[in-house]
Amino acid sequence: MSAQAKFNRDDVIEKAKNLYWEKGYHATSMRNLQDVVDMRPGSIYAAFGNKDNLFREALNRYAEEGAANLANCLTQETTVLAGLERFIRSLTICNKDTAPSGMCMIVKTVSELTKNDCPELLDHATNILARVEASYINTFQQAIANGEISDDNDPTELARYFQIQVIGLRTYAQVTHDTAAIDKYIDGIFEKIQ
Repeated sequence: MSAQAKFNRDDVIEKAKNLYWEKGYHATSMRNLQDVVDMRPGSIYAAFGNKDNLFREALNRYAEEGAANLANCLTQETTVLAGLERFIRSLTICNKDTAPSGMCMIVKTVSELTKNDCPELLDHATNILARVEASYINTFQQAIANGEISDDNDPTELARYFQIQVIGLRTYAQVTHDTAAIDKYIDGIFEKIQ
């Protein structure tokens, strides 16, 4: 009979996600992880294999939560564009002070890692960004199908534009407390989309 794990895997991944999101991959030491997840290094290695695997699971958790947030925002509104607006506001204004970092964890990872030091993790993060773009493409295709946006628009171009704006606004929101300016820029995004 195998021994039962004496930790909650989901809880460990969530705590690790928040630590990695706050500090970044390189600045997070095994000691930091040990303190935050309340596990010894040997237990972390036994459960996850290594620091990279735990980081990969943390990135996956972050991506899953982002996808769930987008889906939730879309279901709370009567139009796709209103759902997208709710989503971008949730990322830049509503959750700004409660998130470990105002920046997107995936973008922060892509900015930090290089092909020389962590190629597999960098590839994993860029693949997540590609999946996010694909979900935006599907969302804009739905908005076009609903007649919210002219079918002259290319959903791929709209998705890329939206993703760039989300990344930029989240970064900008991290260095300013000017909510009115952020609101104005969000309004501008949707004026250009329509």
